Amino acid sequence: MPNLKILEYSLASLLRRPGKTCAILVVYTLMIAVLSSVLLLTEALKSEATATLAGGPQLIVQRLMAGRHELIAVAEIDKLAKIPGVKGIKPRVWGYYYDSLTKMNFTMQGIDTAASQLSLLSGRLPRGEDECAIGAGIAENRRIGLEDDLILIDNATLGRSFTVTGVFTAASDLLTQDLIVMPTETLHQFFGMPEGYATDLAVEVYNSNEINTIAGKIKLALPDSRPITQSELLRTYHAVFDWRGGMLLALFSSALMAFCILAWDKATGLSAGERREIGILKAVGWDTSDVLLLKLWEGLALSLLAFLVGYLMAFVLVFFWGAPLLGSVLRGWSVLFPALHPTPFIDPYQIATLAFLTIVPYVASTVIPAWRAAVTDPDEVMRA
Repeated sequence: MPNLKILEYSLASLLRRPGKTCAILVVYTLMIAVLSSVLLLTEALKSEATATLAGGPQLIVQRLMAGRHELIAVAEIDKLAKIPGVKGIKPRVWGYYYDSLTKMNFTMQGIDTAASQLSLLSGRLPRGEDECAIGAGIAENRRIGLEDDLILIDNATLGRSFTVTGVFTAASDLLTQDLIVMPTETLHQFFGMPEGYATDLAVEVYNSNEINTIAGKIKLALPDSRPITQSELLRTYHAVFDWRGGMLLALFSSALMAFCILAWDKATGLSAGERREIGILKAVGWDTSDVLLLKLWEGLALSLLAFLVGYLMAFVLVFFWGAPLLGSVLRGWSVLFPALHPTPFIDPYQIATLAFLTIVPYVASTVIPAWRAAVTDPDEVMRA
């Protein structure tokens, strides 16, 4: 019961200083919202990358020359198909196209390899050499739709006109936002690729536990190749998002340190009214422990309110508004990205870490100076 009375007194004490309390609360809340947004968005992007790659090839084989990705001969499939454990191999033809009109990069893919993954289509998949299907992002930025013409510049710098036979729906944006699919032979000609060559080979295996073993055998069979497993791709994406998130956290850590310094300066420099209040409480019989408990409740009440509001703001910003500001920084730029709608989740470990790094410093900077005033003679404190 005494603790409840002290808690009630501490809340009343905060309300007696509305200007000072609101100023600290606003800054504290915004700082937590920014830090939480970076952590939540980083984890959300990693989860989206995991979900996207889950439908991709188990193993990709690329050819290297002078450390660079080169086209691979389709004839190599016969050699790789003899490796035990290999279920099937499909050549993939794909590449990137820089669109000078929209100043964005598009991904172009041969229809043979795309058709199995892309079922959400408004219209139909292309069949003729002058047809293509496009993602919703391309349709929006080029302001075209079904049966319209999409004009692109091919490898010989000649304009090619393709009739849009299908537009991928928003439900498949994560895979198709910047995608143009067309028949493989047409894409061959568009990129000027030599006959009998593909961008890479997609390998399917019988037992997923043998992927690394098969990748090693492929490397022995084709010394100039680079087998890339699905797990390696996933680790790469995670490392990239962790690095970008770490850079943002390092940037915003300066704001956290500035806030801690401000809180410490505020706390160590108790106002005359606060010192007088502590002196009066000691004079009327309060123990030092009661004064410390009073300041502890004040610090905790302010910190917990700021943490809850800040984390809730970050949650809404990331999972319901798609993190419009931070999303571009973490995902990159010059590329047509889909709208981000990650699946909401709560990580208790992440919350505990963030709470420890933000609440503990502020509460400590509130209690320690109060302890110094509480152990001093009440008369001296009130005269100071």
